[in-house]
Amino acid sequence: MPKGNISVQTENIFPIIKKFLYSDHEIFLRELVSNAVDATTKLKALSRRGQTTGELGDTTIEILIDEEAKTLTIRDKGIGMTSEEVEKYLNQVAFSSAEEFLEKYKDDASIIGHFGLGFYSAFMVADKVEVRTLSYQEGAGGATWVCEGNPEYFLEENDKSSRGTDVILYINEENKEFLEEHRIQQLLDKYCKFLPVPIKFGTKTETVTEGEGDDAEEKQIEVDNIINNPDPAWRKQPADLTDEDYKSFYNELYPFSTPPLFWIHLNIDYPFNLTGILYFPKLGNNFELQKNKIQLYSNQVYVTDDVKEIVPEFLTLLHGVIDSPDIPLNVSRSYLQSDSNVRKITGYITKKVADKLAELYKKDEENFKAKWDDLGVFIKYGMISDEKFYERALPFSLLKSIDGSFTPVEAYKDKVKEQQTDKYDKIVVLYTNAPEQHDSFISAAKKKGYDVVLFDNVIDNHFMQHLEQKFGDVTFVRVDSDTVDNLVQKDEETESVLSEEQQNKVKELFEKVADKPGNTVVMKALSPEDQPVTITRPEFMRRMKEMQTLQGMQFGDFPDSVNVVVNSNHPLIASKLAGQEEAEGTQEVADYLYKLALLNQNMLTGAELTAFINKSMNFLK
Repeated sequence: MPKGNISVQTENIFPIIKKFLYSDHEIFLRELVSNAVDATTKLKALSRRGQTTGELGDTTIEILIDEEAKTLTIRDKGIGMTSEEVEKYLNQVAFSSAEEFLEKYKDDASIIGHFGLGFYSAFMVADKVEVRTLSYQEGAGGATWVCEGNPEYFLEENDKSSRGTDVILYINEENKEFLEEHRIQQLLDKYCKFLPVPIKFGTKTETVTEGEGDDAEEKQIEVDNIINNPDPAWRKQPADLTDEDYKSFYNELYPFSTPPLFWIHLNIDYPFNLTGILYFPKLGNNFELQKNKIQLYSNQVYVTDDVKEIVPEFLTLLHGVIDSPDIPLNVSRSYLQSDSNVRKITGYITKKVADKLAELYKKDEENFKAKWDDLGVFIKYGMISDEKFYERALPFSLLKSIDGSFTPVEAYKDKVKEQQTDKYDKIVVLYTNAPEQHDSFISAAKKKGYDVVLFDNVIDNHFMQHLEQKFGDVTFVRVDSDTVDNLVQKDEETESVLSEEQQNKVKELFEKVADKPGNTVVMKALSPEDQPVTITRPEFMRRMKEMQTLQGMQFGDFPDSVNVVVNSNHPLIASKLAGQEEAEGTQEVADYLYKLALLNQNMLTGAELTAFINKSMNFLK
């Protein structure tokens, strides 16, 4: 067998290939199957131009495992190669590409794709690689090329009679997992699911019905196991697809998932090429679990599902496929972030998403509102993280009141401005993140003519702060906050029915029964219809603690700060406490009212709750 040496300056190029890509060595199959697809599509292109003779016949690519011989074969019926082409492409072009790639990027561990390595990625898993090929050209002879992972190779003629190329990998001991059927099936599903040429991997059993009516009979037959969908939905025109087609494709991408809310079909060929379908999933409150589901393809070859350099962070909540040959795959992430094509793609996708949402809101406002629990998370996330999206989304960014009504953010300001402007001329948006827990506060707010919005998602804390910064004249206040009283105080303050001396006496009484770290007793002249004692939280301290918790920071050993607000105008306070001399039952009444306020906030637990229940039973007796 004639032999030669691959022209290469670096003798240790093969160890570099194995070591550099060890953590990602499974991509060898993607590379070799992609090469087989290229060879097949080139043949079809030549045939369309009339540059081949005869029928193309079956062009299915086959993946074959021979456990006894310890080989994995990738077989195509594509363009094939002559001996001269083997010399050129395997010994010069392919190897030069691999060498150049490694030299340039061997110190960068954040490579997204490894397409530049192509054929030579086979040596990550094989001690020996054999290529048997026959060119489509009339009169060409077969050629066999063999290399054992060093610059030496062997090349000879063979008697191959069928057009195409077999790449035979003699799998080494440390990579014998790639001789297991389920492992290869797993990789084919991951990397080759939507390649444009049918790929066969073994056979499968199917049930077919023969005959009709009473003579019908079910039989099981063996058929080729075609592992891919060569014509996926994103490659088709939207006009050729029904809603069921889109939903079916979503299920193909994410089996057993909840159906998506809606989708956007991307299709652009200038100033860059990009196709794809992006789906809006049902997010709820678990959006972290839904991230990083967008799959990136290059000409139907799977690349990655880590697309945060290509789409804005908030768009990683979407699911689906992006396919673009214009996204550079053989470069570092830092290069991607500065690449002009990537920036254009990012801007295009953001605009398409905003336009789609605006269209849905305008076309069917009620349906849009019905889906707000899922859409709201996404829209808020986008408005916080992307300035251009913020501007586009503001008209359809909604606030949901606890009565179920929806109002665009800007219109909501006008809606509550007259009733809910505090003494600092700030429009106060009252909100709750726990309607049941805050029911008494909500009821009190409603009695005063205030509106309360529902903010019960983990992203809402960030969103309200972002809107406060953007608007300047708006402040968000939780309905159980101490600053809610600023609304009452914007006009003439309510006068207390108690004298200053009586108020001091009542305050001292409650300071005794509510003597806990973090508690502050505050006397307030509220309406007689308000609760006698309520527990409120300092808005600033509460928000600081929540933000630091979200950021994974510890607030220290600070106790939970609360205000014990005593309504000096409530009849019980005036008659049972302020109007009495120091009596045996006075402190007991104050303690009972304080515990009642704690119970109202779900803050009375354990032994204290048991004692309170027993005391209540005694009162009834």
